[in-house]
Amino acid sequence: MKEKVGFIGLGLIGGSLAKAIRTYFPDYEIVAFDKNKEALALATQESVIDVAATTIDDNFRNCSYIFLCAPVAFNVAYLKQLTEYLNDACILTDVGSVKTNIHEEVIKLGIEKYFIGGHPMAGSEKNGYANSKAMILENAYFVLTPSKEVSQEKIDKYEQLVSTIHALPIILDYKEHDYITGTISHLPHIIAATLVNYVKDSDTKSELMKRLAAGGFKDITRIASSSPTMWQHICLKNKDNISQILASYIKYLEEVKSMIDSGDGQAIYDWFDSSRIYRNSLPGASSGPIKKAFEVYCDIIDEAGGIAAIATILASNGLSIKNIGIVHNREFEEGVLRIEFYDESSSKKAAELLQKFRYIVYER
Repeated sequence: MKEKVGFIGLGLIGGSLAKAIRTYFPDYEIVAFDKNKEALALATQESVIDVAATTIDDNFRNCSYIFLCAPVAFNVAYLKQLTEYLNDACILTDVGSVKTNIHEEVIKLGIEKYFIGGHPMAGSEKNGYANSKAMILENAYFVLTPSKEVSQEKIDKYEQLVSTIHALPIILDYKEHDYITGTISHLPHIIAATLVNYVKDSDTKSELMKRLAAGGFKDITRIASSSPTMWQHICLKNKDNISQILASYIKYLEEVKSMIDSGDGQAIYDWFDSSRIYRNSLPGASSGPIKKAFEVYCDIIDEAGGIAAIATILASNGLSIKNIGIVHNREFEEGVLRIEFYDESSSKKAAELLQKFRYIVYER
C-alpha cells in the first residue's frame, strides 16, 4: 500500500513541500485542502496533488503524514478537526515559525504521540502557491520539535524524509526554537518594517527619500515585502518572546545612541568592526528564513544596447537572470548594474564570463 500525505494549506511553504515530496517520492498519494480554490486547481493541473479536498474529511484518513501549512493561528484551529483522522502510524506536523502555541494545544488535545513540530527555515518575500518551488527547501535548515510522547521511530522517519528532499534536519525543544527564531527571524522582519514605515512617515512632500532609497536601503528592507497576515499571526503567537527581545534590542539601541552622543570615536569604530567580523563569519549558504540574494554588480558605459549586450552574453551561455536593473543610489553598492540569479553557481559563472569580456565585476 503506497503512502499518503495530507496538506492543510497550499501556500508558499505547503506548495513547495508538496512539490518536493512529489519530486522525491513520486509514488506517494498527495491530498490537499485549501480555502483558495485557485491554488488547488493549479496544484491539480500540475499533477502535484492527487486529490483536491473541499473540506477536511475522510480523504485525510490513513495518512502517513499530515502537514499543517496554514497561517500559525489557523493551524491550531485545524488540529481539532484532524483528531478523528489520525492513526497510529501517522505523523502530524506543521510548518509554522512559532511552536509553543501549537504544542500546548496538542498537549491539551492529548495527541502528543502523533505530533512533531516542523519549521522549514526557508521562504521568499512573495507568497502563495504560484510562487512555490521545491528548490526553496534545498539546503535549508528544517527544524523538528518532537512532542515528549512521540516515538523515536517517527522522529527518525521524519528526519529521513527531510534529508531525502535535500533539506537539513535539526532537532530543538519547541520553547528554545521560539526564542531563537524570535531573535534571528522575527526581530529582523520587525526592524525591516519599522525602517520602511519610518522613512515613509519621515519623507518630504516630494517623496525624495522614496526616490533615493534604492541600493542598500532597499536590500536590507527586502523582507518587509512579506505577507502581513503571516507576520500579524507570528507577532501575536510569539508575543512574549518578541516583546522580551524587542526590549533588549531597544536598550541596545539606546546604548549605541549614548556612544554616538558622547563622540567616542574608538568605541564607535570597535562597534562597527565587531559587527563586520561577526557578519563575515556567518555561513554563506542560503539556509535561513531570510534568503540570500545571488547578485553580481558590474560597471557599464551609459550607451544604447549596454544592458542588452550583457543579457545576450549570459543567455548565450545558458544563464537565467532573475532580475536586472540600474543602481541609482550607489552609497552602499559597487557597480552601476545589478544582476540577480537563482543560485550561487550561476552568479559565479556570470562573474567569470563578464570578466572574460573585460567588464569590471563586483561579486556580493
